[in-house]
Amino acid sequence: MITLTFPDGAQRQYQPSVTGREVVEGIAKSLAKRTVAMVLDGVVSDLSDPITKDTRIEFIGRDDPRALELIRHDCAHVLAEAVQTLFPGTQVTIGPVIENGFYYDFARPEPFTPDDFSAIEAKMREIITRDAPFTKTVLSRDEARRVFGDKGETFKLELIDAIPAGEDLKIYAQGDWFDLCRGPHMTSTGKIGNAFKLMKVAGAYWRGDSRNPMLTRIYGTAWANQEDLETYLHQLEEAEKRDHRRLGREMDLFHFQEEGPGVVFWHPKGWTLFQEIVSYMRRRLKGDYAEVNAPQILDKSLWETSGHWGWYRENMFVTKTEDDRVFAIKPMNCPGHVQIFKHGLKSYRDLPLRLAEFGAVSRYEPSGALHGLMRVRAFTQDDAHIFCTEDQLAAECLKINDLILSTYADFGFEEITVKLSTRPEKRVGTDAMWDHAEEVMERVLKQISDQSGGRIKTGINPGEGAFYGPKFEYVLRDAIGRDWQCGTTQVDFNMPERYGAFYVDQDGQKKTPVMVHRAICGSMERFAGILIENYAGHFPLWLAPVQAVVCTIVADADDFAHEVTRQALARGLRVESDLRNEKITYKVREHSLAKVPALLVVGKKEAAERTVSIRRLGSPDQKTMSLEAALDALAAEAVPPDLRRAAASRRADVPEAAE
Repeated sequence: MITLTFPDGAQRQYQPSVTGREVVEGIAKSLAKRTVAMVLDGVVSDLSDPITKDTRIEFIGRDDPRALELIRHDCAHVLAEAVQTLFPGTQVTIGPVIENGFYYDFARPEPFTPDDFSAIEAKMREIITRDAPFTKTVLSRDEARRVFGDKGETFKLELIDAIPAGEDLKIYAQGDWFDLCRGPHMTSTGKIGNAFKLMKVAGAYWRGDSRNPMLTRIYGTAWANQEDLETYLHQLEEAEKRDHRRLGREMDLFHFQEEGPGVVFWHPKGWTLFQEIVSYMRRRLKGDYAEVNAPQILDKSLWETSGHWGWYRENMFVTKTEDDRVFAIKPMNCPGHVQIFKHGLKSYRDLPLRLAEFGAVSRYEPSGALHGLMRVRAFTQDDAHIFCTEDQLAAECLKINDLILSTYADFGFEEITVKLSTRPEKRVGTDAMWDHAEEVMERVLKQISDQSGGRIKTGINPGEGAFYGPKFEYVLRDAIGRDWQCGTTQVDFNMPERYGAFYVDQDGQKKTPVMVHRAICGSMERFAGILIENYAGHFPLWLAPVQAVVCTIVADADDFAHEVTRQALARGLRVESDLRNEKITYKVREHSLAKVPALLVVGKKEAAERTVSIRRLGSPDQKTMSLEAALDALAAEAVPPDLRRAAASRRADVPEAAE
């Protein structure tokens, strides 16, 4: 007999090889009707699979989040059947689940186009309505080759040959149609539902090799219900409107060109935004961190010592000089910071020592992976490395956490998840080192959750740590519900030891410091792109590259417009003037497209009365105010949040009598 343990802790005994379907039907017919798959010791499995050993078992319905991948997987199979039914002679290749959906690659002389989607979707709905059960058959390699050879599926034959010896070859059928597949699947096609949509087509080389045939890839998305589908489609629509590449053109912030793939050409307005972010970060670090600058190019020996040469070489830009020395442009700042730490004797009294750098780094990314500001080859990190004792480690991680969370809040992000990434398969250092580091990080993660009262979500990313130590990853959610991984806190017991870095402890002995790698924005370029999309270019006034434009209605107001501009600049506002001989409606439309937060409109009347008409971005209304009141209000609004807090704190510290 085998023992099955259920989610409520109850245990029951069954005959070996009992199937999940038999178990759930024995519990309740209604539960069996709702169940689409089972979970055995945390692994989602076919409901028809035999259970051969003691295990924890759970039954899931299609509304369970774990079933969403099954819905998408099943939908890919239905897409393939629909395509082969409508377009005989088409060969199917692979059809995996991807983030938010699935795709399937097809071999056909004439590529598919979006015009084919309507007929394909209709056929898919017909197949789903048929509600054919998914059935699994395990075949030998020879049997599988014969079956797919008879169908003329040459790509499947190549896949069969690539499957390692000893691994089962499984075929899943939905009625008469079948496919080679690892599984698992839900119980029938009807469980997929109708919340799916085909999205786009693209070309894709077979197995990603340009020497192989070009296939047509059809992308689709599928969800548990229509509401989730519509939410996702709305998010896509919003994302397209907010695309930082389009907004970058409209707002004249930056551009890319072929002669510099993956590097940013910042325009004056974009560089103003970039520097405003850097200035904010510098203020937040002042007093706690010492800012340094390490060399851009270092001899490969330093990268060999750090481990980057062995683990990261393919992502590094390397050059060889005439004297045969090999140098690498730095992809990380950490080796340079260790050299700065090592320069001069350090005592335990010097720790924690926090070194920060807005370091320009370069990493080779494949051309196909480049994506505007989000994925570049040269970028700036708001990087820092804290050298501390083991006893100081937990407190430093918490201090970093507070800084990261308050920084994100100032930039408008409140929904944050902190994930602990644990040891990867390929790593340096002893297991004892990793055990200790992960134990400290787990303790800190619990404190982060407890201190936030559960407001900050936490989680574990098994095996996703850096090769030198575990790390916290900070994931922020933007205005339309997308998640972005930005900040990191990485504990490193290895690199200081590799470089021979030490401090003198209070007992006079040399000891190796713990090194904590810390980034908040991560890539400053990418963070700027995230901000552009989060705000759709409608920045809060303190971040806006141009905070206001003074627009004239008539030439008679030019002198007053100059005065308004001078006074605005004197108050520290980033302001421009527009005195062109154009209609005011044209000027308003143009500056609104450029996402200027405030337009100060002046005409003959305003000049005579020393007033301005303020029109705010996104509002059809305008408000007339005195020049002094308008500029005072804008200047107060333009104060960055950290400076506003500092001013409020100073006011709070002033005794009432002194006021």
